[in-house]
Amino acid sequence: MTQFYHDILVPMDGSKESEAALHRAITLAKANGDDAKITLANVIDTRAIQNIAAFDNSMIDTVTEDARKMLEGYKSQAEKAGVTVDYRIDYGSPKALLAHDIPDEIHADLIVIGATGLNAVERLVVGSVTSYVTRITKVDVLVVREM
Repeated sequence: MTQFYHDILVPMDGSKESEAALHRAITLAKANGDDAKITLANVIDTRAIQNIAAFDNSMIDTVTEDARKMLEGYKSQAEKAGVTVDYRIDYGSPKALLAHDIPDEIHADLIVIGATGLNAVERLVVGSVTSYVTRITKVDVLVVREM
């Protein structure tokens, strides 16, 4: 039986891996017809920002504006390819939001996510969001390597 994906979630962090995931998601959405939709998601890890001594509201505003600009650019790129795209910016734990909350809210049937850009030591210390999502989510996951 052929699986058709209509609601595709693509976590975007500006890395080459996430850009490769977007390109793959565009290809999949186009192959699955006009009712396929991509949702781009950027999760701002507020726990990391809280640890900065000089934290203030202007920092979160700056990070949010940078994320919005990044997502607008990716949205435009996907729309030029003929795909319906939306985006969202969320705040909290990227692992929890990308594995559970966001897929549930948008009724995602596929997550297309870039392979981790972390080195071995970083993966050991902080863990990979990609690794967590592939283990925990109930949604199909496609991990895309950098192009």
